[in-house]
Amino acid sequence: MNGYVQVYTGNGKGKTTASLGLAVRAAGAGLKVCIVQFMKQGDYSEIKSLLRFPNITVEQYGAGKFVRGNPSQEERASCARGYERLCQVLRDGNHDLVIAEEGNVAYMCGLFSEDQLLFLLDIKPDHVELVLTGRGAPQSLIDRADLVTEMKEVKHYYKKGVKARVGIEK
Repeated sequence: MNGYVQVYTGNGKGKTTASLGLAVRAAGAGLKVCIVQFMKQGDYSEIKSLLRFPNITVEQYGAGKFVRGNPSQEERASCARGYERLCQVLRDGNHDLVIAEEGNVAYMCGLFSEDQLLFLLDIKPDHVELVLTGRGAPQSLIDRADLVTEMKEVKHYYKKGVKARVGIEK
């Protein structure tokens, strides 16, 4: 099976949900999945559900705080560890699907460079499907990807003051 590069980006809701849905589909087909999640740390509902699948591995590399402005040294160090782990997973080629969850946001926040982001595509084995999620995907990544979906916010109840709800947004 050929592996392609997919990008889910844009300012609308659903990027993570789409990638995790793909992970569940792949796991159901017996494929081995690795999700490297940047800028997140914690007990999210989707992480709890993915733990039920023996062929899905989730690794979080975030400081557990929302990044506003310049990322902390803790966030930078965690992201650097995550990036190295992601490179190792790709080089090893032992997974059928690899997801760089919020990888575009980590790039957008300056936690790794555009060259580092594109390097992931260079080291991806031919059989591995690579998915990069998060708003702010650079044009160079969009140009090189095989599939790009842009989530566009048309309307969101968050703007009416509705907080993230367990099981729906978190």
